[in-house]
Amino acid sequence: LSKELLAQEVEKLGLTVAREELNALVHGDEPSMQIMQAFTNPETGTFDREYLSSFISQISSSSVDPMMKMQWEDLLNNIRDERLNEKYANLIGNSIYVTSLEANAEYDNKNKLAKFHYVYLDYASIKDSEINLKDADFDEYYKNNKNKFFNSEESRDIEFVTFNAQPTAADTAATLSEVQQIKSEFESSTNDSLFVNVHSENKYPVTYYRSGQLSDGLDSLLFKADKGTIVGPVLSNGTYELAKVLDSKVGPDSVKASHILLDPLAAGGRDKAMAQADSIRQLILNGDSFSALAVEYSIDEGSKVNGGELPTFPRGQMIPEFENAAFDGKKGDIVVVESQFGVHIVRIEDQIGQSKVVKAAVVDKVIHSSKATTDNAYTKANQFFSAINKDNFKEVADKQELHIQKAPSTTAMSDNLAATTAPRELIRWAFEAKPGDVSDQIYETEEYFIVARMVNVKPKGVQPLKAIKSDIEPEVKQMVKARMLKEKLNNALNGSKNIQEVAQKVDKSAVEVENVVFSNPVIPGLSLEYAVVGTVFGLQPNQPSKAIEGNNGVFAVEVDSFVNPDNLTEPQLSNEKQQKRQALRQQSFNSIFTALQNAAKIDDNRIRFY
Repeated sequence: LSKELLAQEVEKLGLTVAREELNALVHGDEPSMQIMQAFTNPETGTFDREYLSSFISQISSSSVDPMMKMQWEDLLNNIRDERLNEKYANLIGNSIYVTSLEANAEYDNKNKLAKFHYVYLDYASIKDSEINLKDADFDEYYKNNKNKFFNSEESRDIEFVTFNAQPTAADTAATLSEVQQIKSEFESSTNDSLFVNVHSENKYPVTYYRSGQLSDGLDSLLFKADKGTIVGPVLSNGTYELAKVLDSKVGPDSVKASHILLDPLAAGGRDKAMAQADSIRQLILNGDSFSALAVEYSIDEGSKVNGGELPTFPRGQMIPEFENAAFDGKKGDIVVVESQFGVHIVRIEDQIGQSKVVKAAVVDKVIHSSKATTDNAYTKANQFFSAINKDNFKEVADKQELHIQKAPSTTAMSDNLAATTAPRELIRWAFEAKPGDVSDQIYETEEYFIVARMVNVKPKGVQPLKAIKSDIEPEVKQMVKARMLKEKLNNALNGSKNIQEVAQKVDKSAVEVENVVFSNPVIPGLSLEYAVVGTVFGLQPNQPSKAIEGNNGVFAVEVDSFVNPDNLTEPQLSNEKQQKRQALRQQSFNSIFTALQNAAKIDDNRIRFY
């Protein structure tokens, strides 16, 4: 979406990237970062112009792989788009100017210190039960805060009841008993790889593991155990785990490698692919360029454009055959290895770090809900589902002692109802239902059965008061409390010469605060109070303010003194201008997409497909 919106703006402005400019971004003295990354020599880690030239010559050949040519065109298009976006961002950024007055004001905001006293009446001093709200109160709050009720996209208010189908204590005990039986069989197993494949839910490879690669509980036991020992069972995130220690040694923490991947099918079979791999390996040993051979022969499209170079990887990131070749060899080795993806010619570029690793066979069993547990939860859900209609949802829930949860402002692409994972089918139903409709079925997740009711539609735009009236009740109550406390505090301020007299009239203490700056409006012990600190910096010393409506309560303040910073020198002023301009530029860059999105007419049809 952002790409499309920016493309429209670029077209309106007539911004282009000429052929000469694109050529300069590919071949020039300062090529695009995308070019430099794509054509880095894996041996030196620097941009390789010869590699680029060789690739371009190859891409121009009539016999070149069409997929490679398509990737090159995609790269050029990405470079062109990146340059157009830079031009657009520069137009926005270069329109920003900071005056000396603005720079000095910004400096004062960060460095001018205020010392003041305040009197504070907490909103919590008035109980909610003492507040009797009227329609006029809601109208006043809504009128003054309409911008808070803008919906950027259509949403639904949903209420729902969940029925817990998670494993019970009996399910956990049954799984533990099964794992204990597996452990006794594991002790006599002679084919550990086969045993893992038969008994483990997650088919962990029988390989070397570094510390921290497995769960904390298993890891702590595994690295202290002797060869041949079986550790566990250990409970970790709803799963019981066992591990047999097969070996231990010191090995690399991570490896930097390059590879050329061959397709046995394309080579005419496994034996021919292995023979071709051996031939390519011999060419490399004889001095041929690994990078050039990767570009020519490798079917790994992600790495061939980088001459076969792969990012540095730790244990556990690659398939076992590849990982074993990379970690068991030494720097500079070139080995041929076969995996599920084909035949690899692997060159070990570097091995980083050294630490203890343990070869282990790991078996795990997830604790699942039994049929009895699931059936019991479904029966309860069905009893509720069968009894409800659009008018009695709450009544039936109360009668069956069920808790109704609320999920206000649920959007079409939400994955959750409040904190509960929601099936996509439920969300789609909610956006097709009418207000008051109850769900057409019992919906199911891994942990719950869910029955829902669609309460309200919130269209895009400013929401009408009736749609959000119940949601804003706490804020309206605070507004009424503020009105009452402001009246009380203003009465105390009337006729008072200083803040101490005000404090006596309301039976409070005048609290002293110092070293407060405008740009960080924190009152110690009360956190952020923008309106209060803003008022402080607009007062003259020794003049009590009027009552101020704050975040935590109502305040009156009196400034004791200000400490002004030294005047900026010319170099300091220039630096302050630059800092503020940079901040505004960054802010403008971050706001471009939001502004374009708000201004555009966008039909979001994703819910039809997802």
